[in-house]
Amino acid sequence: MNLGRKVREEVARRARFRCEYCRIHDLDAGFPHQADHVVSVKHGGLSGLDNLAYACAICNRRKGSDIASIDPVTGELVALFNPRQQRWSDHFRLDAEWIIPVTRIGEATARLLGLNLTERLAERRLLQSLGRYPSG
Repeated sequence: MNLGRKVREEVARRARFRCEYCRIHDLDAGFPHQADHVVSVKHGGLSGLDNLAYACAICNRRKGSDIASIDPVTGELVALFNPRQQRWSDHFRLDAEWIIPVTRIGEATARLLGLNLTERLAERRLLQSLGRYPSG
């Protein structure tokens, strides 16, 4: 979906130019960050600021049009983290390079987005050593 330049700029500015899921700054990502539809258009989501999140290409690709995930332990459907309605710190905490989920929503999101895959941990560890990513 083609969003206007002003809308994209506002989404980026509001997020302080960091992915609203994994927190990587857009200057440190290999590909440009994107405006993610929190609720995808195919699920009835609109392209207004209240439904757009700033996402790195990896998080946006892994999230796709998903809005929930199945809990592998309980089999229950669990909503994903919604940056427009929830605070990151209510669902995750940072422990060194690890993004630790602290709620079921955080767990579902971390699992689906692969927030703690080996290569993502290595990237955050490197960025932390350069002072480019917050440490826990």
